[in-house]
Amino acid sequence: MIQIKKNTGIPIYKQIIHAIEAAIAQGVLKKGDQLLSINNIKSTHKLSRDTVLMAYNDLKNRGIIQSVVGKGYFVASEHVNIQQKVFLLFDELNTFKEDLYNAFLNRLGQQAEVDIFFHHFNEKIFSKLINDHAGDYNHYVIMPANLENTTEIIETLPKDQVYILDQLHDELSNYPAIYQDFENDIFNSLTKAEHLIKKYSRMVLVFDFKKQPEGMRKGFVKFCEKQKMAYEVTPHFQAETLEKDTIYITPDDRSLLSLIKSSKSQNLKLSKDIGLISYNETLLKEVVEGGITTISTDFNFMGNRLAEMILNKEQIKLKNPNNIIIRNSL
Repeated sequence: MIQIKKNTGIPIYKQIIHAIEAAIAQGVLKKGDQLLSINNIKSTHKLSRDTVLMAYNDLKNRGIIQSVVGKGYFVASEHVNIQQKVFLLFDELNTFKEDLYNAFLNRLGQQAEVDIFFHHFNEKIFSKLINDHAGDYNHYVIMPANLENTTEIIETLPKDQVYILDQLHDELSNYPAIYQDFENDIFNSLTKAEHLIKKYSRMVLVFDFKKQPEGMRKGFVKFCEKQKMAYEVTPHFQAETLEKDTIYITPDDRSLLSLIKSSKSQNLKLSKDIGLISYNETLLKEVVEGGITTISTDFNFMGNRLAEMILNKEQIKLKNPNNIIIRNSL
């Protein structure tokens, strides 16, 4: 009944709690049934007594089990309010994903338990995290980023428990998802700012092919070619390449800061000598250098709507809203 998986990121005492709750909810354990003794669980799984006791005390404090002196622990109630247990797999953590995460937690409410993991754009870590946690959760929210060969791994999970987040690959299109349409989003956003872009002669997209979605590059190239504007896509920003009369678009904040630092050292003024567009809105970008123009999805909305899809058991695909916020840097 109790299975323990070590090195998974979930505290062992919580795994014991989850196992007993699930057994009660499924009718395997009924009111009055005796639980395994603390020493039994301790010996079987080679755990400390304190770890098992912590789990039993949690269940006891919630009225789910009771202890009888000299006899052991027994199921006290079959009315277990099983929490929504959510496996949330991000590519990496940054400010805007933190906003998404907080909005997601707040909308799910206190009856949900969310464990967050990161694959850092590594296919082996991605695969291991999913394989290690298969069967441990009610729902799996997965951000595949631009990793290849994710379909076979995701298919090991129950289809009705999986939600795809942010990037929706063609081979994952049969899963419910809340996603960004990167190609059309950047194209439409740049089109809205066309009147300002026209005063520049060249555009550069700082694009990490490993981390950034291919749709972003396609939409950028599509816009530049339609406008017959010179352009470049480069994986890394190099300070010595900063040129006048150029708009730089950067999806990551490290490149953004490097661009600003380089413009200062070369006495190049934003919106006069060079233009600057950043991806993903943050509070910092509202104030730094009088305001940085951003192309951004609404991460708060994404988190809220994802939670609603889970709570309402919606099996839909939903494009998250996106917009350009024009500020001083353009």
